[in-house]
Amino acid sequence: MFDSPRTILVTGGAGFIGSAVVRMLIRETPARVVNLDALTYAGSPTTVAEIADDPRYVFEHADIRDARAVAGIFARHDPDAVMHLAAESHVDRSIDGPSVFVETNVTGTSVLLEAARRHRESLPENRKGAFRFHHVSTDEVYGSLGPEGAFTETSPYDPRSPYAASKAASDHLARAWHHTFGLPVVVTNCSNNYGPYQFPEKLIPVIIANALDGKPLPVYGDGLNVRDWLFVEDHARALLTVLARGRVGETYNVGGSCERTNLDLVTTLCRLLDALRPDPAGPRERLITFVTDRPGHDRRYAIDAAKIRGELGWHPAETLETGLSRTVRWYLDNEAWWRTLRQTHAAGRLGLGR
Repeated sequence: MFDSPRTILVTGGAGFIGSAVVRMLIRETPARVVNLDALTYAGSPTTVAEIADDPRYVFEHADIRDARAVAGIFARHDPDAVMHLAAESHVDRSIDGPSVFVETNVTGTSVLLEAARRHRESLPENRKGAFRFHHVSTDEVYGSLGPEGAFTETSPYDPRSPYAASKAASDHLARAWHHTFGLPVVVTNCSNNYGPYQFPEKLIPVIIANALDGKPLPVYGDGLNVRDWLFVEDHARALLTVLARGRVGETYNVGGSCERTNLDLVTTLCRLLDALRPDPAGPRERLITFVTDRPGHDRRYAIDAAKIRGELGWHPAETLETGLSRTVRWYLDNEAWWRTLRQTHAAGRLGLGR
């Protein structure tokens, strides 16, 4: 994927998607990887434990809002590229406490962009031209779709939650640093990710964990909100592909072409768990419980990934069925990992704006 060894700075590399990127970079490329992570509640060294002893891997415990720390990391490690995944990402938390989303996703991104710009200006010409800043974002910046159509790279921005608004702002900053300062930026916007190591506050791990414990399976509203699901390793491979071959200044939408209503998804998870670990009390669909909807809950997201497929040849390897099966098996095999996190970071219902 990369024609020569490079040093890649990955922000948020101890989180869910970032750790998948770090693991793939170490396993499949000759790159040296610097993982910059603040280790908030959603980040853990356990997500990269399998590659942590590799001599090409370095961990830096720092916050992207800390300009001095970030500048020091650039100076020490001299990266050839930045993959920026560090972010506050849970919509419900953004409703209850939006300020940290603005601080991390907006201010933190501006600090990182400025550090990258200054670093690139110090590079020799042959490295300056090859430098890349890859800004990783979400389809939520586009707002909500009706029953038809899909988001493309030219869809207008219409963020509806504090999380989505903070990511939209960070997207605009990345493009501004490209157009104003010439920083070689590429942007990707992805659909809903799922898979191993996802923090157990998001829908799929919550449903798996509650179902195994015989607890209610919360479904917001009428359960008919639609999401386009993307297996995290497919997303990681798309990100590496864009970093290696994406055109500077371009945006690439990354989606799994796997639309399901939330209710359909929960029902599928129940059936998978029933097959793999039957519950003596009966089918787990009995646990589905409709709860008060999230304020401003977007009705439907869907990604048109024709650009990344056509230009760069990427396509997802997993269907929703195979990806969910892999995910459920991983959570069954790694029960100690997510149970520890749930005990340490136990929280009641989030996202009601209280």
